[in-house]
Order: sequence, then C-alpha cells, then structure tokens
Amino acid sequence: MPGTNLTREEAQERARLLTVDAYEIDLDLSGAQEGGTYRSVTTVRFDCAEAGAESFIDLVAPAVHDVVLNGKDLDVAAVFRDSRIALPQLREGANELKVVADCSYTNTGEGLHRFVDPVDEQAYLYTQFEVPDARRVFASFEQPDLKATFQFTVKAPSGWTVISNSPTPEPAGDVWTFEPTPRISTYITALIVGPYHAVHSTYEKDGQTVPLGIYCRPSLAEYLDADDIFAVTRQGFEWFQEKFDYAYPFAKYDQLFVPEFNAGAMENAGAVTIRDQYVFRSKVTDAAYEVRAETILHELAHMWFGDLVTMEWWNDLWLNESFATYTSIACQADAAGSKWPHSWTTFANSMKTWAYRQDQLPSTHPIMADISDLDDVLVNFDGITYAKGASVLKQLVAYVGKDAFFQGVQAYFKAHAFGNTRLSDLLGALEKTSGRDLKTWSKAWLETAGINILRPEIETDENGVVTSFTVLQEAPALPAGAKGEPTLRPHRIAIGAYDLDADGKLVRTDRIELDVDGARTDVPALVGKARPAVVLLNDDDLSYAKVRLDAESLRVVTEHLGDFTESLPRALSWASAWDMTRDGELATRDYLSLVLSGIGKESDIGVVQSLHRQVKLALDLYAAPETRQAALNQWTEATLAHLQTAEPGSDHQLAWARAFAATARNPQQLDLLQSLLDGTESIEGLAVDTELRWAFVQRLAAAGLLDEEEITAEYERDKTAAGERHAASARAAQPSDEAKAQAWASVVESDKLPNSLQEAVISGFVQTDQRELLAPYTEKFFAAVKDVWDSRSHEMAQQIAVGLYPALQVSQETLDATDAWLASAEPSAALRRLMSESRSGVERALKAQAADAAAATA
Repeated sequence: MPGTNLTREEAQERARLLTVDAYEIDLDLSGAQEGGTYRSVTTVRFDCAEAGAESFIDLVAPAVHDVVLNGKDLDVAAVFRDSRIALPQLREGANELKVVADCSYTNTGEGLHRFVDPVDEQAYLYTQFEVPDARRVFASFEQPDLKATFQFTVKAPSGWTVISNSPTPEPAGDVWTFEPTPRISTYITALIVGPYHAVHSTYEKDGQTVPLGIYCRPSLAEYLDADDIFAVTRQGFEWFQEKFDYAYPFAKYDQLFVPEFNAGAMENAGAVTIRDQYVFRSKVTDAAYEVRAETILHELAHMWFGDLVTMEWWNDLWLNESFATYTSIACQADAAGSKWPHSWTTFANSMKTWAYRQDQLPSTHPIMADISDLDDVLVNFDGITYAKGASVLKQLVAYVGKDAFFQGVQAYFKAHAFGNTRLSDLLGALEKTSGRDLKTWSKAWLETAGINILRPEIETDENGVVTSFTVLQEAPALPAGAKGEPTLRPHRIAIGAYDLDADGKLVRTDRIELDVDGARTDVPALVGKARPAVVLLNDDDLSYAKVRLDAESLRVVTEHLGDFTESLPRALSWASAWDMTRDGELATRDYLSLVLSGIGKESDIGVVQSLHRQVKLALDLYAAPETRQAALNQWTEATLAHLQTAEPGSDHQLAWARAFAATARNPQQLDLLQSLLDGTESIEGLAVDTELRWAFVQRLAAAGLLDEEEITAEYERDKTAAGERHAASARAAQPSDEAKAQAWASVVESDKLPNSLQEAVISGFVQTDQRELLAPYTEKFFAAVKDVWDSRSHEMAQQIAVGLYPALQVSQETLDATDAWLASAEPSAALRRLMSESRSGVERALKAQAADAAAATA
C-alpha cells in the first residue's frame, strides 16, 4: 500500500525535525473476548525544530475518529491516508497531538494478536511490534531513534491480568494505569493481556532487587518448569551485569510464554514475549533445553544492547541481534554453573551452518546491510544478520582480546544509555580499549559480502616431518545476482594438531593461534614437527570461513570422526562435511556413509539431531533420483537399529525415535509406528507421550494409513492449541488430491487461518514422498504468489511465498518457471529476494544430484 513503507530518508528528515517527549496511550480492551476492534486514544507530546513545518505520524487502523493538533481539530479525511496522519503547520517548540481511532485485533502475530485457547475458551492477547507494528495499536512515530516515555492505561475484562514494560499496578476496577517507562523506542513497548497464569520471584545481588515474573496460559501451567527458567535468568543477570558493568536498566523483568508467536522471542523492555512451544508438554532432549536457554539469554542481553542503547536505523539491526547472540552463547559457555559449557559446539553446528547457507544465496549482503526502507529490513532477519554477525563478533573478540572487548562495551553503555547509536560508536569505544585500528577490519568484514575458504598446504619429508605449512585463503565468486566483489579478509584463527592415542581417540597435541591475511600465510611454528594425523584449521571456531581438510586429514577424519575426544572439533568436521555435500564436493552417498560410520560415537545430542535433519535433507534433495529410494531405505534401517539399541529412556533414544518417525517407509516400519501408537508394541524406556504420538500420526497420515476419522480421534485426545496444529498438519499431509486441494484452498484462496494454523497446514502439505502429487501446484503457485504477497500482511505472505515454493521439484523446468515469473511479475524487492533464494536452493540441489550421480559411476 502507498505510504506504508517508511524510507530511511523520510526517517532521517523526521528525526531532524522532531524530538519526541512522551506518549499517553489509552486502550479499551474490555471487548477482547469477542474480538473485532478496540478504541485506541493516543496523546503524544513532541518538539519541532521549525515553525510551520509539516511531518506525519504512523497509524494502521480501520477507522480514525479524531485528530487534534495543538487544540485544533483536523479533517480526518484530509489528513489520514494509508498508514499515515499528516501533521501540517507544526509549532516551533512544543506540540501536542491527540488521535482517537478504532484498531483491530489480529491473528497474524503482528500488532495486537488475539488467540482463543480451545481448552478454556478464553482470549489471550499480546503485542508484537518489531519492525513497524506499534502503529497497529497506537499512533506513533515508528522509527527507533525517536525515543520517548510511554504511559499505558488499559481497560480489560474483569479478572484478567495486564502486563507492560512498567511494573503492573493495582487496577482501579477494570482499569490499569501504568507508570511511564524510561525513554525507549516504539518497537520494544508491549502489552500482554488475558487470564494468564503467573509465577513470581526476584533476582537479588548486593542490595539490588529485580522482580521476576514468568507467565503462560493456565492450560500450560502444569508443564511450566519455572525453577529452571528462573535459574537460567539469574545466571544471565549475574554474567551480563558483571561483563557490562551496568545494572539492569528497567524496573522489573517478566518473561511471557505466548501463543502463536512468529519468532522465537522478542526483547520488549522488561516484558519479553517468548513462543509458548518452549513450555515443553512432552519429553524433549537436552538440546531443546539448551536452545531455550540461549533464547532466554539472548533476550536478556537485549535489555542492554538494543533496549538501553538502540540502533539509530535498521542498518545496524545485525549488531543488535549479533551482539545478543554472541553474548548469550558466551554466557552459556563461561558462566559459573552453566549446564551447557559446550555451547560453542552447538553454535558451530547450527547457527554457523545457517550463516554459511545464507551467505551463498544470491541475496547475500554485507553484515551491515544497506536498509533503505521497512520492506528491506522485514526480509533481513536472516542468517547473516544473526549467525554470520555473531560469528564475526566472535572473530572481533579474538582480534581485540576479550578483556578489551568488554571494557569497550562498558564504556559504550555508559556513554549512550537510553540513546541511539551507530556502529562507529561501538567500534570507536573498542579502538580506545584495544589499541587496534578497526576501520580496515570493519570494511573487510562488515561492508563486504561472501565467504572465504581456508585450506592447509602441507609438505613433509620422507620421515613425515613438516617442511612447509601454509594457510591458503580463497574468496570464491559471489552467487549470480549478488552485489559486490569477492574479498580476502584478515582472520584470527587457531590451528589444531590432532593425533590418535593408544585407545584410538583423536586428541589435540598442539595449538597455534595466528593472524591469517591475504592469499597465503606461512606457519613456521609447525615446521620441523612431525606431521599430525589431523590438521584442523579454525580450531576453536574463532573465525568465520569454510574450512577444508587436506587429503591425509580427510582420510583420518573419515575413519575416526566420532573419535575426537572433544565435541567442538567433531562439530567443525561434521559442519565441513555437510558444507562439502551442499557444494557438490562430497557425494550425498559418501556423506551418508560418513554419518553412518560416526554418528554412533557422537555424544553431543544437539549434533546428533542436526545430523538427523541434514541427512534427511540431503537424501530428499541432493541424492541422485535413481538411487534416492535405496539411500532412504539404508538411512531408515539405520534409524531403527539405533532406536532399538539406544540406552532406554535416554535423549539419544528419543532423538532416534523422532528420526525414525520422520522417514519410516516400508510396510513393516509403518506397522511398527502404528503399533507403538496404539500400544500393542513398546520399546523399553520410550514413552510415547503427546508430542511423540503426533510425530507418529504425521508420518502415518502422510503414508495414507490414517483417515480423517482417525486424525480427529487423535485430536480429541489432545484438544489443545498444539493438538489443533498437529491435526491440521496431518490432514494436509494425506496423499490424496482432495487433501491437497483442501489444504491449498485454506492457505492460498482464503485468508482466514491464523498464523500458526497456516504454518501447520503448509508444513503438512509439503511432503517429500509426494512429489508427483504436488507437481500440479507448481503452476498454481506462480499464478497466485504475487496476489498473495500484495494482499496479506508480511508474516502471512512470507510463510506462503517460502513454504509453498516448489522446492521439491528439483528440475530445470522449475528454474525456468521461476525465471519467467521473475521477468514478468514485477514483484516488490522483498518478494523478488525470497523467490531468488528459493530458486537458488533448486539450483544447488541439481548440482548436488549431478555430483551424487557421477560418484555412482566413478
């Protein structure tokens, strides 16, 4: 829609002209149980630098009743259009604006989201405002550098709870009046309203007391492990306050597990919202608890980096997210009493593989992206912004030193508290504490796109003594369509030397840390030493680069990957093998053999589960079509064998049960799933609880072995919001023309599904064993996607554009159809980017399939 997409230039001009002081926001949510619209009254006080100037305020609302500027009623029809209210003839100095509007509850996870729990039939509300959605609830100057104080007054149904950024007051009847917040940005204000269940505690240290709260729906209360969540939270408070040397800056800290949340969590100041799938209804592995803890710590870190000190414009979104990611992992790895000291292993095996994948797409961009408008930033919550950025921050810490890094951060917080900054403000502080010139480093790492490859070049004499050791650095050409030039970068890395001990274990016998710069870097420290069995570049994962093994190291790792005594070098080796598979340098069949030979020795459950996902993806997309079924059979038999031999009740047993459920295919395997589901068979130690039942149901439905009546019966066993999602997925997974047509119609031809159910239907619709059944939807997708994009909210449209792209139709015809659409459809820049990324996935799969086919005949 015209006028909805704020540009950087417009934001800069508005910030030059205006200084915002305070908002008073009055919301009548007393009709929330019924839904529809609600009354929103906003009073905002701001200063203007020029008499007679014009500006605008942002608002998305179905109806605006009154606009009063400096006591004068403005003609609503004349000043309100699309998402903006024009503000003419501003005074120099103080101005006051009052806007009375009707705003809408949403079911898309944007603005004020309304959800009705099928268990108690009560409504639950929460806000989600990042990036530009505070304007869906109240009139606001919707950009991060126009900070102000916010005072909320909320009328809510009797007996409900209202939570916001400030501490929750005692209500006067059914009206809750909050104290004003400190100066914060619009996108981190929040309201969470409903009959939520609460658990309270405090964080106390040296006279400091911070009230803590955890909230969820009453239907999840029995599963809420509040003590564990509080323990992780206190660990974060302890570590961050010490490292940042700045006391927690808000009056309280609430964490609210809310339904149908699009992201993992959101860093609203003092009122963090978290997806309520993190309240585990069934047994999960320790990897799930680790991921939840990282999410909790990530949002807590944002209270300082993002909320206390906020980016001036969305160009620095990466720094906001990367800093929170880096420090959350560092806290898990370093904090006293942490359950996850191996968190850098998880980071290397999951976050960095996401970054490497994103950085090889045609949409690759510098970490510090050029964000020209809101549409740009909405598709920029990606693997570069989060994972590559965090990887490069880890590299920066290695480059300047950890002590100097945190000393610089401490100075940065003190200098810019409750203000806005640019990247240069942080780098300037780090230059002072480290003595390093970071301008060249910043240009190479933050202002260029793409990834480097590091390879060892080793020469030895006849006795196996190293006579020459060089690190070679390459800068591959950027993907077709990407902007920029390949760049060689300075890397601070460690080189690990590993040898087999008497027990056949790979142990590190030497470690050298050095700067790598340019195409060739000699390493004289290794010359004259016996050649190790394995040489691992970027040991300890200090830098961000694709790493290749030399021929001898690759041979040893292929035979002994599971024999590294430490988890991180195993994870780095696994990640390297996966990257080679995606690049077509390692045939899918050989990757499968490598995993099958080493996964039984892998103790890190997070790595095991990553390997499960990667093998399945490789077989589905990268295996040569003519041998895919044989490879899938081999993998499925392995998952069952590991399930049957895993320690009863262990995390590994549960992970293998899920892996088996994801791939079971022949009649005997599917019969076993059915028998486990109905209880006629059991496996010692394996509890077929609610979530595992649904995993079995999904697979049996996709195989055509469960009908509508049986899926409905399963939903009756679990008549919850989660059960509703799982049942929707199972129905869409059924291998019939009718099921697919119904699923397609509910998502594409109708816009009535809420965000979580739409996501569930898409997930069920796309089944890798149903390529032929799905083939007719390729043409339908290209015919519909632009209209969907233009008519839905961003979150809903992106789910469809990415989720229903025909990624399973790996063929030149799919590439041609995409190219024809890109040439003729005139999509927005954001939609063009998403479609180009999906196209790139098909192109990569074709290349990998060719490599796998060639290996079969070699």
